[in-house]
Amino acid sequence: MYEFIQKAHSGWAYLVLLFLLIAVINSLIGFSSKKEFTGKDRKLALFALIFTHIQFVFGLILYFVSPLGKAVLGQMKDADLRLTSLEHPLINIIAIILITIGWSKHKKMTDSQSKFKTFSIFYTLGLVLILSRIPWKLWF
Repeated sequence: MYEFIQKAHSGWAYLVLLFLLIAVINSLIGFSSKKEFTGKDRKLALFALIFTHIQFVFGLILYFVSPLGKAVLGQMKDADLRLTSLEHPLINIIAIILITIGWSKHKKMTDSQSKFKTFSIFYTLGLVLILSRIPWKLWF
């Protein structure tokens, strides 16, 4: 089960990054060109949100079925172990919270510029945080 969840978590990450990148680019273009916020824009942001949350579930399951899991928490001097056991999960949880806040805030707004600006800020922050804590050595 561990290997399946690990592969799903790694493979799904590509989709998360793709949809987040598309949502961020779309929101930046929408904000800078002052275009009208449409259902397509909403769906792009929603797919990024959904894919991110599914990735979180994979990661959460992986953390608890991993042979490393909690046993590694006492070995914080090793940078690679600290990244995978503490920094990666913690920073990604913060990123997912920011993305979710961005989604929630946009629903209360009425004008297109505010919606695009909200997605631009929160989704970009989430994407940057996620990119900063990917264990690149293990991924490629």
